[in-house]
Amino acid sequence: MALSPNSLSTTSLPSGGNDFRSLDALRGSAVRDPKSSIRETAKQFESLFMQEVMKSMRAATMSTEMMDNSATKLGTEMLDTQFAGKMTGLPGGLSGAIERHLQRQLGISGKDGDKTAEKSAVQALPALAQKGIAPHVQSFIQKHDSAAKAAEAQTGIPASFMLAQAAHESGWGKREITGAGGTPSFNVFGIKATSSWTGRVAEVQTTEFIDGKPQKVMAKFRAYASYEESFKDYAKMIGTNERYSKVVAQAQSGGAEGFARGLQKAGYATDPEYAQKLARVINTTVRVQRALA
Repeated sequence: MALSPNSLSTTSLPSGGNDFRSLDALRGSAVRDPKSSIRETAKQFESLFMQEVMKSMRAATMSTEMMDNSATKLGTEMLDTQFAGKMTGLPGGLSGAIERHLQRQLGISGKDGDKTAEKSAVQALPALAQKGIAPHVQSFIQKHDSAAKAAEAQTGIPASFMLAQAAHESGWGKREITGAGGTPSFNVFGIKATSSWTGRVAEVQTTEFIDGKPQKVMAKFRAYASYEESFKDYAKMIGTNERYSKVVAQAQSGGAEGFARGLQKAGYATDPEYAQKLARVINTTVRVQRALA
């Protein structure tokens, strides 16, 4: 499960000398400055971990009942807290590893000044859920946004249209085509591997509408090395194939319904309701992008 600053819970952490209320403050600061809040969160976790290590070491040592009273226990706990604090945040320590892990989970770059990545992480916080946007929808759009914009520059088709089509074809990333042994194909557009395709393929069972009726068939699909390659190949196919020339023109005019109908008419999919379904997803994608802006 992906972590977020709001997922921090003091009830799930081990007890120690740290003031757990400071973690609540971290959750509040995550929206304002996610990178620094992650750094502080990592230090808190390392400090708590080190305290537990110290407690375990104390429990493993010999002690006498004569010296084991409340005063000595309190003094020992305070000393352990100080030692844990001294060992927290050192170069190459546990907090650095935790910080990098949290940054990857939240999509934040470790490089200073990467404002775009920070903004993306902030938008991924549950605040967007209040606008009726499901987390997996947010994640899919943010994950492929840059590849879609690059394809828009190549074809003139709005990035939101391509994001929507990729979402529709892959079930918002939940039904991506995989090869043997679960090897990812990165094919989010469902592009078939015809005889002219010389790259890798993934052969899977899919649903085709034959005479208006859905049937399960085996088909070969193109496989890529990355999602970026998938968007580039889609842009190349749509932008250079005469079959889709009217589709590109309709997309550039800004008509989502016209774009979707054009794709269906050009034979992109056999589903008779493809245009209607795709138009709905496009409208959803545009709404989410406005919320993310």
